[in-house]
Amino acid sequence: MTSTSWARLLEGNQRWAEGRSEAGDTRGAVRRAELTGSQSPKTLILGCADSRVPAEILFDQGLGDLFVVRTAGHTLDAAVIGSMEYAVEILGVELLVVLGHEGCGAVAAAARVVDEVAVPHGYIRDVAEKISPNVLRARLGGASTLDEVGRQHARYTVEQVRERSTVLGDALRIGALEAVAAQYCLSTGRVTEVGAVPEQHLLAV
Repeated sequence: MTSTSWARLLEGNQRWAEGRSEAGDTRGAVRRAELTGSQSPKTLILGCADSRVPAEILFDQGLGDLFVVRTAGHTLDAAVIGSMEYAVEILGVELLVVLGHEGCGAVAAAARVVDEVAVPHGYIRDVAEKISPNVLRARLGGASTLDEVGRQHARYTVEQVRERSTVLGDALRIGALEAVAAQYCLSTGRVTEVGAVPEQHLLAV
């Protein structure tokens, strides 16, 4: 992935991980006032709701820079996809990043469903069951550790976005939107690319 938007995010992540954040001035009152009438983010982040993975901070971005949708294990449902379609169709974002992370509790819960038939209670079950097919697919593909499963889950989520949304799928097909799957390391603070997902490969199973 070589887009300017993705390169900018990686540069920001490197700054933040090294303790050289430059985003302070873009999070203050002046920037807030500039955004009261409109927004024009260039990047959509679908990330995990984990409190340790705030996209704006770890990419060293300011107010208005990112359109962020976060759910446990970056799971998809109608509200999530609708929010993403709004970002692409109405706001005109150019880059989608599906951001997973090591030590994801949602992925671990889904892995227990697949590996041990241990189904959680309440609505956590719904989250785990949404992720379970990706866990199974990753296992069949040779993923042995939870972190490797999580990386593949991020990649497969990009595919699911393409398949489930005509708006997003068409944007990817014509090149109006680029997509990349990525993984965040809790210990180092660094984001690494799992792999760009070209449109022609998105339907691969």
